This record gives sequence, structure tokens and C-alpha cells, in this order.
Amino acid sequence: MTAAATPPPLRTLIDAPTLLALQRSAAPAVLLDCSHDLFDAEAGARAYAAGHLPGAQHLHLERDLAGPQSAAGPRRGGRHPLPARAAWAATVARLGIAPGVAVVAYDGQGGPYAARAWWLLRWLGHAQVAVLDGGPAAWLAAGGTLEPGQAPAPASAAPYPAGAAAMPVIDADALAARLGAACIVDARAGERYRGEVEPLDPVAGHIPGALNRFYRLNLDAAGRFKDAPTLRAEWRALLGERAAAEVVQQCGSGVTACHNLLALEHAGLGTSVLYPGSWSEWCADPGRPLARG
Repeated sequence: MTAAATPPPLRTLIDAPTLLALQRSAAPAVLLDCSHDLFDAEAGARAYAAGHLPGAQHLHLERDLAGPQSAAGPRRGGRHPLPARAAWAATVARLGIAPGVAVVAYDGQGGPYAARAWWLLRWLGHAQVAVLDGGPAAWLAAGGTLEPGQAPAPASAAPYPAGAAAMPVIDADALAARLGAACIVDARAGERYRGEVEPLDPVAGHIPGALNRFYRLNLDAAGRFKDAPTLRAEWRALLGERAAAEVVQQCGSGVTACHNLLALEHAGLGTSVLYPGSWSEWCADPGRPLARG
């Protein structure tokens, strides 16, 4: 008798052929469709209904991958605050995810929303999770198919045993106290970072001293992540010899920053710190400094 194949370790990315083989195995991964559009909140749900990886469940950025805004609005937590850990643990259990269960997240936008799900699962302490490199396009190119409608709900798992947060974060006050000393990387497009345009938040600009690394620079022309040596060289050129643990990642609302966190981990450089509130929280307080250019 041939021994069952050992499922691949899931830490950062998984390619489509490997995922196809995993889904045909005796222990397929839980698939999470995280497609979204910041300018059309229901576009991801419509895309999911039109066609998703077989069995995938849809997670909505605002309802599942973020918590409700505080009474103070973006000023406390930003546009997409982290969900309460208990609420996120309940969502994870509802999806049939228990410790040790393989999970693969994807989206059709280059991975930023899937990276948010990846980060949140790691934050909860779930290690066996990866992002599908190339998303649905790569899946189809590898011979996979899509199915329309709503996939059947999985059997809920027992409540997820969420312990202490397993991914480092920093809040606005702590970051403000470290301005000038902290290495901050802003994942937004260059024109937003420079303050030339601001389509989502009421104030344009960036946190003083922040460097800019648009998250899409982590991808190649085909929309897949660059290989680890290339990413490592590019990030080293930006960060010098700073350790990843010394770097604070932010964006507009703590979502696309997760793409940079994922890229750093895939490059073998380690885990950075996330500022979840990001620019949307920072700029909502007129007492905080800002920079342009």
C-alpha cells in the first residue's frame, strides 16, 4: 500500500498546481475567496457568485476581515479596524477551520485581500495558511475550474482556541512616540503616498519619515509574486540591513500592508509589525504630523 502524500507546508504562498493536487487529496484545504474592490464594496461578492474555486467560501473585507468602525470613526482604528479576536475566532470556526487544518486564501486583485486573511489567521495563531499565488487566473491556467453560486457551508469547527496575538502590531500613540526612529513602510501607490491624490481618506499625504513600497511591486508582470531571491534583493535595497521585526508596515487602512508583510516572509526576511489603523487613522487626528512629496 502506498503511503498517503504529506500535505505541503503552508506558510506564505502556494502555486496553483500544488493546490490542485491538494484539493484532490484526502485532506483538501479550506478555500477562502477574499475578492474585493475598495470603491465598490459588493463587487467581490458578485465576482464570487459568478465563479469561484470549487468549495470556496467568500469572506467580505468589511464584514468578515474587519471589525465595525468605532463610535469615533476612523480616528480610532481606521477604515478597516481589526476584528475583535473573539469575533474573528467565531468566523474561523464557522468556516470549519480548526488548528492544523490547511487554509488557502485568494482574490482576483493580486493578493492584498487574501493577504489580509492570511495575516488575520496567523494573528489568531493558525500556522497552516497560504495565499494562492496568481489567484483564480493561475488556477484556471493550471487546469482548475470555477463554479458559480454559493458553495455549501462547511460543518462548523469547535470554537477556535485563540491565545495571545501571534503577529506583532503597533498603535498610533506608540508609533507617534517613535517617529524619527521607527522604520515605516507605506504600501500605497506613489501618488497617494506623495499626497498628489487621495481617493479614500479626507487628508492626503503620509506619515513623516515613512518609506514607500507600493504593494504591487511585489508582483511580476503576470500578477504573481516575484521569486524569493528577487523580493529579498528589492526589500534589502529599501530597508538596508534592518531586521524585519524593526519595520512597521502600513497603508491606507491596514489591508494592503499585509501584502508587504507576506512578501517579506516569502522572501525569508521575517515578520514585520503591522500598524492596523494606518493612514486612515493617522490622518483623522489633526494633531498628528503629516508629510507630502
